Amino acid sequence: MLQYEDESSEEEQQPKSAKAKSLFRHRRGSIAPLPALRLNDKEMMANDFDAQSIMSNQNSITSINSLASLLKEKMQNVPAMIRKKKRETKDYKLRVFVGMLFLIIVFLVGYAYVMYNQKLLAKSYFESVKLHKKTRGLRILDPKGNDLLTGNLAIGLKIDKPYNCLPEDLRDDGSVCYEWNSMVRLYMNLEKTAVPEVKCYMFSWETLVDNFYPTDCFDIGDDRGFWYGGGLTSGIDYPLGKASFDFAPFITGDINVQQWGNAVKRYFLNSKGIAIQVDEQTPLYISVNKDNNNKFCLQGRNDNFAFVNKFSKYPQLNYKVCTGPDMKTVHNGLTQKSLWDGLTENDNAVIKSLLREPVWQIPAANQAQLTETAIYNYTENVIASGYLRLGHVFVNEYWQKNIGDFKLDAERFPTLEDTVKILHRRGFRISISIQLFISTESENFLEAVTKKLLIYERESERSIPALTRYKSLASAGVLDITNNATIPWVRNHLQKITETLGIDSFYIDFGNAYSMPRYYQCSTTLNNPDQYKSIFMERFEGNLNIFGVSSAISVPRPPAFLSLPPVNSSWSGLQTIIPTLLSYGVIGYPFLMPGPVGGDFLLPTEKLKKMYSFYPLDMPPLPEVELYIRWLQMATFLPVLRFTHLPSEYKNETVTEIAKELSTIRLKTVVPMLEKYASEAMDEGLPIIRPLWMMDSTDVNCLFIDDEFSIGDGMIVAPILYRSDTSREVYLPQGVWKDGIDGSLRKGNRWIHNYHVPQNKVAYFVKMPDNTRF
Repeated sequence: MLQYEDESSEEEQQPKSAKAKSLFRHRRGSIAPLPALRLNDKEMMANDFDAQSIMSNQNSITSINSLASLLKEKMQNVPAMIRKKKRETKDYKLRVFVGMLFLIIVFLVGYAYVMYNQKLLAKSYFESVKLHKKTRGLRILDPKGNDLLTGNLAIGLKIDKPYNCLPEDLRDDGSVCYEWNSMVRLYMNLEKTAVPEVKCYMFSWETLVDNFYPTDCFDIGDDRGFWYGGGLTSGIDYPLGKASFDFAPFITGDINVQQWGNAVKRYFLNSKGIAIQVDEQTPLYISVNKDNNNKFCLQGRNDNFAFVNKFSKYPQLNYKVCTGPDMKTVHNGLTQKSLWDGLTENDNAVIKSLLREPVWQIPAANQAQLTETAIYNYTENVIASGYLRLGHVFVNEYWQKNIGDFKLDAERFPTLEDTVKILHRRGFRISISIQLFISTESENFLEAVTKKLLIYERESERSIPALTRYKSLASAGVLDITNNATIPWVRNHLQKITETLGIDSFYIDFGNAYSMPRYYQCSTTLNNPDQYKSIFMERFEGNLNIFGVSSAISVPRPPAFLSLPPVNSSWSGLQTIIPTLLSYGVIGYPFLMPGPVGGDFLLPTEKLKKMYSFYPLDMPPLPEVELYIRWLQMATFLPVLRFTHLPSEYKNETVTEIAKELSTIRLKTVVPMLEKYASEAMDEGLPIIRPLWMMDSTDVNCLFIDDEFSIGDGMIVAPILYRSDTSREVYLPQGVWKDGIDGSLRKGNRWIHNYHVPQNKVAYFVKMPDNTRF
């Protein structure tokens, strides 16, 4: 119950808030009494209701106060809640940061573990060689740690982890050795070289099971440098990386039929300063860019012909990789030097005569065309020209009645001895071609079979001669020059010819590896059919005057020149000559003899369904005038100038005048330069005809040019090679060059676009001192 007495005094004693409540109550108290009401089935009088109302108001005020207090309390708690949420947000971020840090640490630890194991697997050998033992990925590095050579070893080997070789399998030379589960072993070693800047690393695979061919592949492509070497491919590919072919035996052949040409060498060079040399006893197969895979692959594989003779139970692959500061240094360090060793004064005279004087090849496509009268009349035409120097008269194998007779056909050459004496007095040298084949129709065939002088059929106990066919020979045996009894027999016949006819020198026509009988067997086991050539040269070059050979796998001893393969008498044939010269020069053949001006033969190969290497090659008819002129212009700058068709045959004043001018250029400008760089070739083994990169191996433009060449470092020649062209693009390496056409000075290290070359001129540039000015 609320008390209303002494309200004034109570108001004075109450605080302001209480007064407010009191005022509120007074307002309620001044309300008029309400009549009786019935509430909850009870009748209430006004006073009762008023008291009840006062109690209700008091409860309402209390509820309001409670609500206000609660609201105030909540409002006071809002900052705390906000601060708590901030703390919760910070805790969440901290947890996320810790979690991320944990994951990063786990990743780094895992990555470090993987890289550590990779480093263990990719072990470094000899500072610059890294081999991943699981994937067998190979990396050879330069001094700065950049990749020089990358590739994969033992392609097709499905065993991942190698083991160290057993002590009894180690070599005495200290080679590192690994074995892959009794399947194959790899030996690696560092080889000392004569050039300090060049390092060579040996790789040797020994197969321990049958039907596994060790195969190592290296990456090629625009970013991997340019590859050269090996020899001439069937596609005339220069550089070698332009080629694309599957595995083929690395032996000589006919590029019209087989993969490789008439001369090969197991030497490959990269513009980044890398060279690969493969051991001679390796049964070598090679593929380049097979199916455009950008791989250059070496494989050791025995077969039924090229590498039928096994020198180990299973195939081996042995080679070395040499590196240096640049391509030129590596190449110079690995080329065969001191070719002058054992050279006689007469040998030197033959070399100079071949450089100075032409080779006059008597045109004869068969025996009927080659007679004593034909030889005499041809030399008379040479003399009658008046401006052509006398030189070597070259007679092909048809001087015999049958190939292998080793004596003159008396019917066609009744007085050749007298004719040779006349030619000698006039200043000619006489050379004849011999083949080491004996026709089954020759009178010497029976004697050779009886004395077992021929290569015999495999597994025939030397009782059955192995036969083959070559050029005009439908059936012939091959002299076994590994047989000690054969050497004096051949030497006696050749000496008799020399003494009887006064022959000055011989041209040896070996054929190629595929000219050997299919199931050949010599007295001494050969590594491959090509070794036959090297053995012959070793046994005869000291006591037999040889001025040329048709095929080779090693540098023939001077004065023997390596002949280029026969070229078709066409514009396409003309375009193959420079790439061939460059390819053979790079692999170490300095003295090269191109074929005759105008081509060796005219064979419509596009009409043949299949080409065979034993096809006889007919002499070409007189080529078209423009082709002959452009061919003669290029040949004027080559080491040997060789003719079958004389310029006078055209009976054309323009041709005659051009031939006279070119003869003067060769005599006054070209020959002195040829002799200078021939002498350098004897000392350093460098080619006379060189690719432009041998002047500057750092100039990218010089690395791929295949339609220009240089004579040593002194002259660049850029002939016209396409019908009707009177201009071309010419690149000059760094330096100052004198234009051979107008005599002007040209600055090097640049392209000359649309350089004008009229039909009676040839583009050549002579190197001048750098300070030369007019």
